[in-house]
Amino acid sequence: MLFADRRDAGKRLARALSRFRNEDCVVLGLPRGGVPVAAEVAAALNAPLDVILVRKIGAPRQPELAVGSVVDGGAPTVVCDRELMNLTGTSPAQFDAICIRELTEIERRRRLYLGDRQPTALKGRVVIVVDDGFATGNTMRAALQAVRMHSPKMTVVAVPVAPPGIYRQLRDETDLIVCLATPEPFGAVGKFYDDFDPVGDSEVISLLAANRQTAGAPI
Repeated sequence: MLFADRRDAGKRLARALSRFRNEDCVVLGLPRGGVPVAAEVAAALNAPLDVILVRKIGAPRQPELAVGSVVDGGAPTVVCDRELMNLTGTSPAQFDAICIRELTEIERRRRLYLGDRQPTALKGRVVIVVDDGFATGNTMRAALQAVRMHSPKMTVVAVPVAPPGIYRQLRDETDLIVCLATPEPFGAVGKFYDDFDPVGDSEVISLLAANRQTAGAPI
């Protein structure tokens, strides 16, 4: 195992991102698993923590395999992987149906995580997008597309672990990518953690609330 749990991964990732300690940063976690990682980064950088509401569109027979992703917004950002759709036999109609279902979950999470609060402003700021790892990169690609619509000063992808091929691909899609390990063969993200238990809504809400009480305070 590379990491004890998501908090351990976040603390290590924070050390690799220490150059941004005095920058005007926003840390965005991909719910739900990316939020505990992002919370450690935000705490170390004394930066605001928020979520970017993105959902994986899983293949019908392999729901853990992302053939695309969708991100919340007035006009939702959708990314699809045509090659994986063909390989998994995912039809356009199936893709669209799953996308609609995931948008419903995004709406549920928006009400739960944000309530009446507006998302943190990103314009002109360094935006660090954090997940607990990725296998295909589709979810992160969708998140980056959505973030760029808000005109950030700089986008940074930060993950503890990723496949080397996907890491190389994403280097061209962001200003900077920080990844602690690119093992091969890769497999599933969870195999690189000793504790990879699911993250619940209550933990996400608690981490966001704790950050709002401390971000920007002198350390």
